[in-house]
Amino acid sequence: MAVIGSSLGGFYARWLNARLGCRVLLLNPAIQPARDLAQYIGEQATWQNPEERFFFEPAFVAELQAQQDAIALPLRDAHALIAMGDELLDWREMVAGCVGARIRLLPGGDHALSDFEPHMGELLQSLNLA
Repeated sequence: MAVIGSSLGGFYARWLNARLGCRVLLLNPAIQPARDLAQYIGEQATWQNPEERFFFEPAFVAELQAQQDAIALPLRDAHALIAMGDELLDWREMVAGCVGARIRLLPGGDHALSDFEPHMGELLQSLNLA
């Protein structure tokens, strides 16, 4: 099994790596989502459709914190692609949260990894999927 996760999905992939030991590929992974998302407690609009609303509960932050506390470093059988130009997450924090992973730092870039395609072959190969 291999898990690929980007941003908050990268956080969950780190948790699965610690819990199950599965191979993971982390793409600009969130390292401290409980801290980062606590400011969004309350009613929010979805990114895809601002007319669609949802409620982000304080319990969600507590759940994220509990999962964060369960993540063991160093990661094992993990690879990370981190853009130093990520406008949402600090690349230095991402590197610090990926100890044990084979890290590929991209100069520039963005949170969405807009230049992802040229890296796809190498990343799939790192997971033994190519």
